[in-house]
Amino acid sequence: MSGTGWRPGACAIAGIGTTDFSRDSGRSDLTLATQAVLAALDDAGIAAAEVDGIVRCDMDLVRHNDLAEALGIRQLSYWGECGPGGVAPSALIGQAVGAILSGQADTVVAFRSLNGRSGRRYGAAPASAAQQVVGGGATYDEFFLPHGLLTAGQMFALMAQRHMIEYGSTPEQLGSIAIACRDRAQANPAAQMHGRPLTMDDYLSARMISSPLRLYDYCLETDGAAAVVVTSAARARDCRNGAALIQAVAQASLPGTQPGTMFPVLMRDSITSLSSRAVAELLWARSGLGPADVDVAQLYDCFTITLLLQLEDYGFAKRGEGGAFAADGGIGLDGLLPCNTSGGHLSEGYIHGMNHIVEAVRQIRGTSSAQVPGAEVSLVTSAPPPASSALILTADR
Repeated sequence: MSGTGWRPGACAIAGIGTTDFSRDSGRSDLTLATQAVLAALDDAGIAAAEVDGIVRCDMDLVRHNDLAEALGIRQLSYWGECGPGGVAPSALIGQAVGAILSGQADTVVAFRSLNGRSGRRYGAAPASAAQQVVGGGATYDEFFLPHGLLTAGQMFALMAQRHMIEYGSTPEQLGSIAIACRDRAQANPAAQMHGRPLTMDDYLSARMISSPLRLYDYCLETDGAAAVVVTSAARARDCRNGAALIQAVAQASLPGTQPGTMFPVLMRDSITSLSSRAVAELLWARSGLGPADVDVAQLYDCFTITLLLQLEDYGFAKRGEGGAFAADGGIGLDGLLPCNTSGGHLSEGYIHGMNHIVEAVRQIRGTSSAQVPGAEVSLVTSAPPPASSALILTADR
């Protein structure tokens, strides 16, 4: 459980790539994936023919063999997938590391591609919500539909409401998270919300979607793709942009793992903590690091409340004090824990967490549009229920 046998820094991310982020890409998911992977390979200075492993999110419409064909890869020796959804990105890096260290592959591409606005909209109610009868759909989540629980936004709104009841957190504290992410997007020309600053008045006057969550508490809907190239640290050091060392990766669920994809987590004794609390314990143990060692973090922010809960779960703030930590400037660029420096899912784009890994690498390289001076330890979380994953990247010094 403590990660015996884990080898910190044995593998690294050698290449990163993204497409543009938009509301209507005009391209297929496969085209987006191919463009992002080619960009990542070019960033690393590695030819597509050298890729022998591909890992993907379980919700991605692009299969590993589709992408291999598009890239001209003649043969794969490893492929895998992980999920659901936003749980996947950090866990995919763990799969890539496992494949490399076990000798199953040498160069592994991890990617996420989606037309999340012009195609499948993940914030919308599922088609099954219109059914007159539920059951037999091979999911526990469907049994919550007759009670009016239809979307992720509603579920996280319940978590936010409970946090407010138990700890006195406020809408203004959630608003400070939305504004901090929007501020970072103003420095990032690739962000969807670049050129569209947000004030507290804007936040508070925005329409309520699922109380207490307003419009700007929700992440963006994005068409786009992001990809990274994982290889051994030794090889990455010889690549075009060097190595962002993978210090640790962890996956975990809470004791008594809930079934289903999302809604059943509301049946837990407490809904003001995510499975990221269990991930944090494992991640700190594997890395030999702790919260005080982290220079910059990319915290999964499908909603503002998600980021708030992770501030507490990872030990950056005491239980019930995540909102105050954010409101007091703790997640700002000059704060104790600069967060989501490209704008995050709230303001850069929602690529199910893979763009967070890309930004974490930029911070390690010193090339972010909102660079944290001297950043050497970069945390990434992939955090929605029912389980979570996370990773730590470090500079190669």
